[in-house]
Amino acid sequence: MDVSDLLTETYDRLPDLVRAAVDGLSPEQLRHEPATGHNSIGWLVWHLTRVQDHHVAEVLDAEQIWVSGDWAGRFGLTADPDDTGYGHSPAQVAAVWPESAQALIDYYGAVASRTRKFLAGLRPADLDRVVDEAWDPPVTLGVRLVSVAEDDLQHVGQAAYLRGLLETD
Repeated sequence: MDVSDLLTETYDRLPDLVRAAVDGLSPEQLRHEPATGHNSIGWLVWHLTRVQDHHVAEVLDAEQIWVSGDWAGRFGLTADPDDTGYGHSPAQVAAVWPESAQALIDYYGAVASRTRKFLAGLRPADLDRVVDEAWDPPVTLGVRLVSVAEDDLQHVGQAAYLRGLLETD
């Protein structure tokens, strides 16, 4: 298996996990906080999608999908390309209001499609390209892609867990 196939296999697992975490939930269920000030299912899936959108756009030197359409409006937010959810206060978490589960599925699908196209063209040497010199050591493309996948998998697992809690209430 080459590097492109390996990364594609990893990222291709996420759309089904996202759909399973949110499909059929009402807007109220998506915004439900398990405890005051804690992340909701909608916020978790929005955040994991924003991180992937932000980071992949950055390595492509392209505009984020978030700012290229009415995605932000479907979440009750502005199209701020720097807002990925990192460092959100409880009030900012609560302000993420996806209009529906479909909004989350559609936004993730658009981001995943672009990521898949990007991954299809990767060669092993591409992974050594430095994409962020703000860290010590500088971050390579390979490290960035693994980091995004890890973050996305962690958050979609959290969303699935919260869905399970909703279903037992």
